[in-house]
Amino acid sequence: MTQPTTSLSTFKTGADLPRVRASELVGRGWLNTGGKAVTLADLRGKIVVLDFWTFCCINCLHVLDELRELEEAHRDVLVIVGVHSPKFEHEADPDALRAAVERYDVRHPVLDDPDLVTWGAYTARAWPTLVVVDPEGYVVAQMAGEGHASAVAALVEQLVVEHEAKGTLHRGDGPYVAPEPTSGTLRFPAKAVALPGGNLLVADAGHHSLAELAADGETLVRRIGSGERGLADGGPEEARFSEPNGLALVPAELREQLGYDVLVADTVNHALRGVRLTDGAVTTVAGTGEQFMVGGQENVVVPGEQPRAYAAGERVAGRAVRLSSPWDVAWSPELGAFVVAMAGNHTLWAFDGEGVRLLAGTMNEGLEDGAGAEAWFAQPSGLAAALGEDGQPDGALWLADSETSALRRVEPAGDGVVLRTAVGQGLFDFGHRDGDAAQALLQHPLGVATLPDGSVVVADTYNGALRRFAPAGEPGAGGRVTGEVTTLATGLAEPSDVLVQVTDDGGVHLLVVESAAHRLTRVALPASLAGEVLDGGARRTQRPATPVASGALRLEVPFVPAPGQKLDERWGPATSLQVSATPPELLLEGAGGGTDLARELVINPEVAEGVLHVTAKAASCDVVPLGPDGEPLPDVFPACHLAQQDWGVPVTVVAAEDADGPTLTLPLRG
Repeated sequence: MTQPTTSLSTFKTGADLPRVRASELVGRGWLNTGGKAVTLADLRGKIVVLDFWTFCCINCLHVLDELRELEEAHRDVLVIVGVHSPKFEHEADPDALRAAVERYDVRHPVLDDPDLVTWGAYTARAWPTLVVVDPEGYVVAQMAGEGHASAVAALVEQLVVEHEAKGTLHRGDGPYVAPEPTSGTLRFPAKAVALPGGNLLVADAGHHSLAELAADGETLVRRIGSGERGLADGGPEEARFSEPNGLALVPAELREQLGYDVLVADTVNHALRGVRLTDGAVTTVAGTGEQFMVGGQENVVVPGEQPRAYAAGERVAGRAVRLSSPWDVAWSPELGAFVVAMAGNHTLWAFDGEGVRLLAGTMNEGLEDGAGAEAWFAQPSGLAAALGEDGQPDGALWLADSETSALRRVEPAGDGVVLRTAVGQGLFDFGHRDGDAAQALLQHPLGVATLPDGSVVVADTYNGALRRFAPAGEPGAGGRVTGEVTTLATGLAEPSDVLVQVTDDGGVHLLVVESAAHRLTRVALPASLAGEVLDGGARRTQRPATPVASGALRLEVPFVPAPGQKLDERWGPATSLQVSATPPELLLEGAGGGTDLARELVINPEVAEGVLHVTAKAASCDVVPLGPDGEPLPDVFPACHLAQQDWGVPVTVVAAEDADGPTLTLPLRG
């Protein structure tokens, strides 16, 4: 293989590295500290992990889950500090952040960094980024992306030994103060579905269960799931979920055959669960409970066989393949399968009741239309069957693609799909703007539903609004879906899903899942179904663009295996690097894939700004200890680890003297 240009030795700490003092933690305020501000001086003597995150980011949520076990195991020596550096305008709202910290069960101090002051001080360039600070207040490692839990654990153990010997490690409680618990029938509900008898089934994510409510949307009929986070099948009191989201009714003709009536996207368990309504029994029907890692060599686990990589498009038994944060599910008669919005790796999958297969997406994050194999998504989060003007299904699905603030149409084509965007500009553009769909803007939508006239209601989550898209029929530039966007309602608390209810007299009501308000809310629509036209302006993420000069630019992605690990070359090259740009003309040279974690790029002087898309992966495995004969111990199998990150780096092309330098460094782990 072609070796990366950066060092691949084990981590070095203390005197072996340049002494870089950690910057002070500066922001608007603190959460989970009992109202007390925390300084680096307060943390002296502890190992500190700074977790730069934003609550819209699925990769950040994965890292929160990765760190839970480590956090609990080392609370006397380790302090994790979440540095919340928002992408979207809504995420800068302190009340929204407070709700997110509660929603995702964050059990460590969180610094509110709305102006990205601390983000900039630590030169973070990606969500998520981890920075490790030793007990003397010096930075010893920086890591971007997912899959670093084992590396952080190994580094913590190494730092404990080193600083206990030096007398600079102080054991004891950290600054975390648990918030007061909240109570209520629902806690951060995510999605809802109407049951055949008129009741409602709600994915009660904050209670890790499903709540069946009466038709009034308030009265609790029963709860399915114990309420404890976990992955367990069984009856309604024994079964466990972990932040369930999407729900879909199984077609009536398939319920007896499959043995369940509702399919559930059990997001944090990386699984699909079947629920039988007669007795509330829950069964895992797809997923292993482990997260699918992009490029991983162990994503397919068949009993009696060696774990192996997943081949794009192959159909695999549902219980044999790992999934990645499934967020919503919807039945497609044309495909004969449920379509799964796989938010965790930016794809759509198909589940036919027995097997699953990748349906669309390259696992790169962005907004690209076309055939499923080439399409790009960014946290697909909501699905609904499309209707024609006559109110009958037209075979397509509408998709809320949250991180690109987009509404997209998924059209079956043979055994695959084609993607067409209606609303949305890209990863960093959002706002609240109505009018022509080509210029309209949303802000991180999570849900979508279809009205009887074929128009679409979008749960525009971070705008706290319901938006309506009315298709015009004729395709626009690049095949985009044309139409008009209006606003139906505002002032909602993070609406995450919508149910359309048609009354006997032909009236239309919307039942809105107000996630941050912990309730279901009914909104009546006018007979015309039309909304008002609002313009709250366009926004871009306030993350500063990186100034680069035109011409040669060296890209480096440092990666260092954790203590006790080495590069894993059993299945070929251990590292890979993929580079592209939006617009593509930004890069004159350097686009494409390779195994070297460094690349010479050439920036086009005629393009003023754009986004560099960089995807890096590195596989490592534990070093097998040697026996007395100097040979690896028999029957000891190394654990394998995959670190990965997908950067979208906004850049502006400037004069050479105004650029950050001739090298762009994106540490994967270093």
